[in-house]
Amino acid sequence: MDDTTAVNKFTLKVDFFGSDESEKISAQFKSVSGLTVNIDTEKLLENPDLEFKHSFPSRTQFPNLILKEGILENYKVINWCKNAINQYQFYPTDIKIKLENGKKEPVLAWNIIHAYPITWTLKKQKAEGNNIAIDTMELAYNYFKLV
Repeated sequence: MDDTTAVNKFTLKVDFFGSDESEKISAQFKSVSGLTVNIDTEKLLENPDLEFKHSFPSRTQFPNLILKEGILENYKVINWCKNAINQYQFYPTDIKIKLENGKKEPVLAWNIIHAYPITWTLKKQKAEGNNIAIDTMELAYNYFKLV
């Protein structure tokens, strides 16, 4: 593979459980969606007779984050999902998503604040290997920052 091909091949790396290197669990996913922010507006009438409305920003909304086709090498993320979905025990965590080029250099990165799982689907698992294949993982979160 030549140098140009390596640079043009992108991967999505997702680090779960904050920024502490000793606790961080990394995974790779093929796609991510939900990195969108919408700003709601509030309308205020200037004069009810004129029906002229001013529009003011009010609050931001962040849709759920959807990670698809992932490979996990650690059960900690699975246990985090199981605790939320089976026991209704939620432990929000910060997540970092990095879009990396073929040389593992970050191109874009997002810090996801206080995420917790609300849906997850495992792919058909094979007995060989020690990886866990995730089909879909949907996370609710407070907000994100582009870094």
